[in-house]
Amino acid sequence: MSTRNLLTNPCWSAKDLGQALPDSPHAVSVALPRWKDVIAYEEKDPSVLNSLRAIYPRFGLNPLVLEIAQRARELIDWNECSAWPYPNITTAKKAKSHCHRSEREGETVIAEVLGLHCLIADDKATPAAKAFWQHTGLGASSRLAAIALGQEEAPLPSAGKKARATLRQRLAEIYCCPSENIELHPSGMAALVSALEAIRSIHPKRSVLQLGFPYVDVLKLPQVIFEGSDLFLETDPTQIATEFDRKQPSAVIVELPSNPMLQCIDLPTVSKLAHERGIPVIADDTIGSAVNIDALPYADLIFSSLTKSFAGRGDILSGALVISPKSQWSKELKNILQGSTLAPLSDADSIALEETSRDVKDRITQLNEACLSLKTRLEAHPAVARVLHPDSCPNFQALMRSGAGHGCLLSFELVGGLSKAKKVYDALEICKGPSLGTNFTLVCPYVLLAHYQELLWASRCGVPSDLLRVSVGLEDPEKLWDLFQKALQS
Repeated sequence: MSTRNLLTNPCWSAKDLGQALPDSPHAVSVALPRWKDVIAYEEKDPSVLNSLRAIYPRFGLNPLVLEIAQRARELIDWNECSAWPYPNITTAKKAKSHCHRSEREGETVIAEVLGLHCLIADDKATPAAKAFWQHTGLGASSRLAAIALGQEEAPLPSAGKKARATLRQRLAEIYCCPSENIELHPSGMAALVSALEAIRSIHPKRSVLQLGFPYVDVLKLPQVIFEGSDLFLETDPTQIATEFDRKQPSAVIVELPSNPMLQCIDLPTVSKLAHERGIPVIADDTIGSAVNIDALPYADLIFSSLTKSFAGRGDILSGALVISPKSQWSKELKNILQGSTLAPLSDADSIALEETSRDVKDRITQLNEACLSLKTRLEAHPAVARVLHPDSCPNFQALMRSGAGHGCLLSFELVGGLSKAKKVYDALEICKGPSLGTNFTLVCPYVLLAHYQELLWASRCGVPSDLLRVSVGLEDPEKLWDLFQKALQS
């Protein structure tokens, strides 16, 4: 698949700026090897943007998808417009409706291009169109675009169907639930869209409540696309119960653990408080992984980005939604969700995901061990001020399966703060870019990438901008530590 082995030849230096991570037309990460590259990317510096050979698919258009979009734009005689390819007419119409609600003076049309349905938005509607694309994760995948452009061959529908059945069964064995309780989606955020639409049927016209510092789009999706979302950072059960009574949310959303602070709320207690009040609980277990933790006794719905450690390669956008058999709304949710998927995981993406996830249990076990090893060594290094990792969180440990680990992610701060973080980041001879869960190690200044326009808000929430987040891969642990030691001495 990849012509460059990122385990032994990582993209880390200035000359690697913009390289796809991995070296694949479907890569979901891109090399931002220097601190100044991250800043320039966030400030939309053309010299950096024009060098990118890949981008996280929800934050921009993969080059293959961009080619479809460019063809769509040529169909419309507007001075300024954008185009957003979707896999079917249903998702394109959803995007169009959102644009109409958000910007009534904007104009949008839907055009079919090579079998994909493109929402074309004028300059006034473009911000809303971009927001829908980013937050929902419902856009056409790069594999669908490659097939539409004739650059890849379309698999047989029967092969896609077989792959999806195998994936559902594989996930069912991990989650210890019936396979019919599992839906596959084109991204983790698309799975959350489905969850929120189901919750809307149970509790219409009510906002959700997010507990704990959130992944950016988990908070933004309900705020921008649905009825709203409030953030609550207190952990005391009495205060949480009071907030439930005051807000009466349609659902509670939690991350297991939170990103990038890697702490868990007390899920059993929160679940009890919520369920006593008739409030469903939605959990995101992407970082912890269902291989490591069991949230189904407490969460009514679990959504997960299979793009990350389940796939492991970093070139397949996909997600899952799991209905807990133990939920008091289990039958109702199954009836609502049955056949309601806005966009199925495509045949090509399903086949690729099935192939790469065959070793998921063994691979995640390796990632668990490698991350814990690096965490222990970082904690002992005099240049490191603090390491964040789920093994320091009793609430995470309470959810762990027998013999499980803590996942592939850690974050750390340095003695010397921001100036030291910049030096270490630039010196690290390791792949540097967004995303996580890949078989190669990835480092990024996560807060800058996720919250660049709201750094003060993040800081007030206890999340510092000089934090370095590490997704530990499958490199030789000794060689990986040697690279960290070398950078820490800079």
